[in-house]
Amino acid sequence: MSLNPRLTDWRDQVVWLVGASRGIGRATASALHARGARVFVSARQAPALDEFTAQHPGAVALPLDVTDAAAVRQAARTLLDLGRLDAVMYCAGHARALRASGFSLDEMLRHQQVNYVGALHVLDAALPHFLAQRAGHLCLLGGAAGYGGLPQGLADGPTRAALINLAEALYADLQARGIGVSLVNPGCAGTPPAVPVTPEQAAQEILRGWARGAFEIDVPRRVTRWIKLRRLLPYGAYFAAVRRAAGR
Repeated sequence: MSLNPRLTDWRDQVVWLVGASRGIGRATASALHARGARVFVSARQAPALDEFTAQHPGAVALPLDVTDAAAVRQAARTLLDLGRLDAVMYCAGHARALRASGFSLDEMLRHQQVNYVGALHVLDAALPHFLAQRAGHLCLLGGAAGYGGLPQGLADGPTRAALINLAEALYADLQARGIGVSLVNPGCAGTPPAVPVTPEQAAQEILRGWARGAFEIDVPRRVTRWIKLRRLLPYGAYFAAVRRAAGR
C-alpha cells in the first residue's frame, strides 16, 4: 500500500540532505545525484562536503552545525533563493554506546541536540516552504533502536524513539496537504547475525522505498523485524530476549 506520493523521477528535483558528510546520508546524496537531482549537502565537516561536490559536479555544499538554529535557517535561505525545494532528508546523527553505570549527562544531551533538536531546526526551516507550495517530501533517519530499550542504548535509543514518533505525527498532519513523510530505520546491535549492509546498499533501498511510496523504510528489514517482534512481547519475555541477544 502506497502511503506517500511515489518518488521515481529525480531529474531536476531539488533535494537537501542534512548530515551527508558520510555514511547513509552521503551515499543517498550520491545516488540521487546519479539520477539527476540537484543535490545540496550539509554537515559540520566542510572538507568532506567539498570532497563530495568535487566528485559530484553541480552539487552544492552548505556547511552547518545542526544544533545551531540560526545556521540552519541561513542555509535554508541560501537554498531557497532558487525558489524551490522538493525534498529534505535529515540524516545527521550522534551515536555512542552508553550504559546506566557510566551515565553521562553531557552525552545524553549531545544525543538529544544532534539527533532530535537538530531535526526540529531543519523542520523549522523547511516545513513552511512545503506548506506554502503544498508539496514536498520530508525524510527522517531514525533507527530500529527506537523500538525498544537495549543494552548500551541509554543515550541513542530515546532519541530514535522520539524521531519515530515525530515522523508518525508529521505524516498524520501532512498527508492530506500533499506533503510526503518517510522514516528510515537502520538496524542496530543486539539482533541476530545478518549480512552487513553498506551505505550504498542502504541508499538503494531508500530510493526503492520512496519509489513505492513507503512511509517506513527498514534497512535491512531482516534485522529490524526482530526488534519489532520483540517489542510485542510482555516485558518479562522482552527483557529475557534482549539479554539473550546481548549474550548475557
